[in-house]
Amino acid sequence: MDRVDLPLDQIIQGDCLDVLALLPEDSIDMVFADPPYNLQLQQELWRPNMTLVNGVDEEWDHFPSFAAYDAFTRAWLSACRRVLKDTGTLWVIGSYHNIYRVGAILQDLDFWILNDVIWLKTNPMPNFRGVRFTNAHETLIWAQKKQGAAYTFNYHAMKALNDDLQMRSDWTLPICSGKERLKVDGVKAHATQKPESLLYRVILSSSRPSDVVVDPFFGSGTTGVVAHKLGRHWIGIERDPLNVKLAQERISSLPAAAVPDDLLLPKTKKDYKRVPFGALLECGLIQPGQQLYWGEHGKISAKVLPNGHLRYTDRVGSIHSIGRLIQEAPCNGWERWYYQEIETGKRFPIERLRQIVRDTNGA
Repeated sequence: MDRVDLPLDQIIQGDCLDVLALLPEDSIDMVFADPPYNLQLQQELWRPNMTLVNGVDEEWDHFPSFAAYDAFTRAWLSACRRVLKDTGTLWVIGSYHNIYRVGAILQDLDFWILNDVIWLKTNPMPNFRGVRFTNAHETLIWAQKKQGAAYTFNYHAMKALNDDLQMRSDWTLPICSGKERLKVDGVKAHATQKPESLLYRVILSSSRPSDVVVDPFFGSGTTGVVAHKLGRHWIGIERDPLNVKLAQERISSLPAAAVPDDLLLPKTKKDYKRVPFGALLECGLIQPGQQLYWGEHGKISAKVLPNGHLRYTDRVGSIHSIGRLIQEAPCNGWERWYYQEIETGKRFPIERLRQIVRDTNGA
């Protein structure tokens, strides 16, 4: 099945095992899964004001034993592994009730765990009985299908999202509430609806525009909403017809998706192919014997040798090693050495010439 034959940007009603079996192997870029948590509650949960907490006794969250839950988990994770590309990754979210069992099974199936992320809730549900600590977080596991394979991680995008600080693995975000929370007749439509802010970080961090994201437990459709906004394709799988209807209405009300090319992130140094300084000589952008200058207005200069090394006084070395000698500190020669344009006499960093080589080679 070609990519064009995938049911892109659609909700498929049915059991995730049945639907995933219809998708081709190695066709999906990313999976986000919010499976049943297997809460193991033995009775109804009431608030102090005698109102019932909904969503803790749903039929889909009932399993007769841990063994049954483990078998269910192994089955859907295996199905996801089959459809993921070798370069693909999987995110799964859970609570203390299930996430440790899920993590062990992930490793049993040869997924390689990249991170666990703590979603710290700013407004968690209180512990009404007062017999335990308030459960104020959930855990996400991020794993790749094949250890050592290249995978997508938009490090610089996440850093930018976090005011140019490295994004950590503890995310402080509110639970889904207010206008974002879907309701039917004033009652929550889905007990475990995830906030869009959480999925925004997940999808932005580990996929690219036009990638295909699968959610095998689509629920209220948050994955589809955020994927749509970020220019990713999505496939939602959901058993409950009411959830399918609500999610479809929610997504249909969104404005048209942005053009994927408009959502491409700027390339980082890691994305570019390596260009050695010698390539500038080979392309004729720099000539043997030409002088390079230390800074735009600096008086220090070095001569370019035919092999791409520089001669400075009695020392010979690369643009980086000679630069390190001059400033007595680590040096990126591409940024510090300048060439002089014959026509104008102006100096420019040699990085400008490296970019010409990259543009010419499509790198």
